Amino acid sequence: MTNQYSNLVDQYHRDGFVILRNVIDDHLIKECQQHVDFLRNKYPSIPGEHLHHPIMRNDPFWVRLISDQRLLDLATLFGAPFLKSDEGVAIFSSHYFCKPAKTGMTVLWHQDGSYWPLKPMNVLTMWLAVDESDKENGCLRVIRGSHKQELTTLKDDVTVSNVLGSYTHRDEDIDQNQIVDIILKPGDISIHHPNLIHGSEANTSDRRRCGLTIRYIAPTTECLSKEQPVMMMSGTSVQGINHYRSWPKYRPGYDFPFDGCEQWSEKRRIVPEDESYFERTDYDQMDKEIQDEVLSFVAELGGKTPSK
Repeated sequence: MTNQYSNLVDQYHRDGFVILRNVIDDHLIKECQQHVDFLRNKYPSIPGEHLHHPIMRNDPFWVRLISDQRLLDLATLFGAPFLKSDEGVAIFSSHYFCKPAKTGMTVLWHQDGSYWPLKPMNVLTMWLAVDESDKENGCLRVIRGSHKQELTTLKDDVTVSNVLGSYTHRDEDIDQNQIVDIILKPGDISIHHPNLIHGSEANTSDRRRCGLTIRYIAPTTECLSKEQPVMMMSGTSVQGINHYRSWPKYRPGYDFPFDGCEQWSEKRRIVPEDESYFERTDYDQMDKEIQDEVLSFVAELGGKTPSK
C-alpha cells in the first residue's frame, strides 16, 4: 500500500502536511463510528472534543486501530528517517476530536510540538477521518509550509470557547494565502509535522465532525511525562527510554466488541510489570478514574498542558 503514496513524501516535506485517500476500509470505519458512540455513552460527562489517551490506555479497540499495519507502514514512510520499520514504532498519544453538531468548539492556531514533552521532537501526527470533515462542520485547517518555523511559546486564552485553552499564533500572524482546508471523507488520512501551524473553526452545521489523531514516535524518542501511556506498536523498545504500557486486553461485556476481539488478547503486546492494571475487575471504579483524569485536564485548560 505504501507504494501508492510514496510519490507524496516530497510533498509532505515541502508543505508540512499531506492528504491520503481511502486508507482505512469502510468496515473498520463503521466500527470506528460505533466506537465513538460507545465512548460517548460510557463517558457522558466528558465533552466530545476530549476523548483522550487515558481512555485509549484501557480500550482494546482503540489500540487495535492505531496498531493497524496500514497505519504503521505509512508512519515509517512519512516519518523517515527518524521512524524506521526495522527499528519499530511507538505511540505517544491519541485523541478523538469529536465536535458535536451545532456546538463543536474552535481550535485556535497552534503548533502541536509546543505542547508535547518529547525529546527529541521526532513525532508524526496522523488525523484519521471518522466522519466527513469539511468547512461547514469545522475541518482541520493548516498553514502550508509553516512547519519550517521554530516552535513558539504557548499563550493561554479562555476568552473564547476553544478546545485547548491556548494558542501559539493569532490570525494576524497567519499568511491567509497559505491556509488549506483539509477536506476528508471517512477513511481518509492527513499527516502533519509537529511544527505545522493548524487549527479549526467551530462546528455550526447539523453534522458531527469526528477525527482520530494518532501521534507516532521512534523508540529513541523520550517522553518526559511518566504518566503518559506510551506503547510500542511494533519492534522493540530501547533500554532506558520510556515506561511502556501493555496493550489493553479484551473483556467481554465491558469493552467495545469488534471484529477479531475474541482473538485480541492472544495478539496484544504485554509488559509484565504493567499487567496488574488489567487484572482489575472493579470496572466502575476504573471508569471513574479515567473520567476524573480527563475532566481534570479539561478543568486546567486555562493554563499550559504540556502532557496533552
